[in-house]
Amino acid sequence: MSELTSALLAGAMILALVLHLVRQARASRNRASMSLAIEQDRIRTVIADAANVSDGTAGVITWEGSWNGQHVQVRTIVDTLATRKLPARWLSVSITEKVAVPATFDMMMRPGSPTTFSNFDHLEHTLPKAPGFPAEAVLRTDRRAARFPQGLIASHIGIFAEGRAKELLITPNGVRIVWLLAEAERARYGVFRQAEFGDAIFDPALIERLLMAVSALRDAINKSERQAA
Repeated sequence: MSELTSALLAGAMILALVLHLVRQARASRNRASMSLAIEQDRIRTVIADAANVSDGTAGVITWEGSWNGQHVQVRTIVDTLATRKLPARWLSVSITEKVAVPATFDMMMRPGSPTTFSNFDHLEHTLPKAPGFPAEAVLRTDRRAARFPQGLIASHIGIFAEGRAKELLITPNGVRIVWLLAEAERARYGVFRQAEFGDAIFDPALIERLLMAVSALRDAINKSERQAA
């Protein structure tokens, strides 16, 4: 085989590979766009005016709107930190309305490694737990002297017993629960280092359930504060 023929063959193989990769990338973008459209439709069955307000951060999609007269936020986060055994996809559901607490209260379940969705690791003060909190939970705050209605909070976190709720965040500006939607497919991630989550698209019932949980907790805290005053 002549050098010219070999060069042409090598060039053709490289071109074929490039075209294959381009087609794969295009197909991946199409799948992502379709998945995003499906998820937005599902969110809007619960939050009718939900708008995509994502800022372009890789792996993070954010919707905002109103639910039961309250401003709410739904966010999905793909966590690919190297400290995790497998990448994870988290669902963050928040009510962003005023809450009668003096500082940040953050309850993290099994906080063994950093996360991309929380500032828990940057909170300086660990709180002693009142009865009723899960054994795996760690409580932190940004103000050493802050006092929280821990008994009241503990009575509203039954959803954490299911093992998929990861974080409860309460601040003067809102309440948030972070939920584990899925972990990446082990085989694909092990071979290709690609974080694929299969059909882990959340359903409206889960979003509404989490909204009800954060709303009930916020209402209970504010009602307790009004009665104390």
